[in-house]
Parts: sequence; C-alpha cells; structure tokens
Amino acid sequence: MKKLTSSLLPVFMTIAMLFFVTSCGVKYSFTGGSIPDGMKTVNVLYFENIASMVYPTLSQNFTEALKERIRNQSRLSQVNDNADATFEGFITDYSISPAAVEAGTDRAALNRLSITIKVSYHNKIIEKDNFEQSFTRFKDFSGQLQSAQEETLNKEIIMMLTEDVYNKAFANW
Repeated sequence: MKKLTSSLLPVFMTIAMLFFVTSCGVKYSFTGGSIPDGMKTVNVLYFENIASMVYPTLSQNFTEALKERIRNQSRLSQVNDNADATFEGFITDYSISPAAVEAGTDRAALNRLSITIKVSYHNKIIEKDNFEQSFTRFKDFSGQLQSAQEETLNKEIIMMLTEDVYNKAFANW
C-alpha cells in the first residue's frame, strides 16, 4: 500500500499542477508609462475646437483632462514653454449621428455622439517618438440628446481619448 501511494504521488502532483496552470491566465494591464529618463517637463497646449458643431466647454474639458491624466500618471512637471514634450492639437469633429434605425421607419433607435481630436506630440528627448495622429471615440445613446446626458457622454468620451493619447505617447509596447 505504501509503495502504491508513493508511486501515485507524482501523478497527483502532475494533475494538480496542470489544473492550476490551466485555470490561471495571464492578464496584462497598463498602469504607468514608459517615460524616458531624461524627460522632466511637459506642456499641454489648449486644444481648440474647430469642428462644425461646437460644445461650449469641450476644448477646456479635454485640455484639462489630458493635463490631469499626465499629472496623475507620471512624474512630469507641467510648464508653459521649453518643455521636454509638448502636446498640441485640435478638436476636429463633434457630431451626433444615427447608430441604428428602427425597422420600417426613418427614426433613429440609437444615436451616436462622436468626438475626434488631432494631436501633435513633440518629444525633444526621443524624437522618433514624435507623432501626429487623429483619435476618435464615441458613445451610443437612445432618445434625444439632453444637456445633462450630453455632459456625461462628453466626460466618458474625453476619458477614453485622454487614455488613448497618453498611451500613444508613453506606452512604447
């Protein structure tokens, strides 16, 4: 009996290890940034809204949200000029369009609020990291867009856009 138990122990250990390994998964999460060692300062210029449809506080809200994301997720000091890195750009689109139409009618069953920004990032420390790119995000909603709903949707879209811009600039993976 003792010999049988000792010979089964490696089998049980192997099965247990296989169960453990197959039940576990690897999850990747990006919480910081890949900021060059020599980079100390950043400048976020005002993102003017040049879209045909304008939401009054969108430029201010996006600019401040990007500054806050950088402040909260990096060690960079924000300065007004002669920065190691600079973000500048425009809000090029702010639009509402139907995302789904009710069958048999011309009415929108679901609407979409979209915001597109064009960002130019200039990195004096590692110039190959410079980019100029447009980012678009949207949120779908039902019914008519009301001011409280529009403000909430804008905040959610801005949060996604600032994450996209931050990751593009500082996530080199």
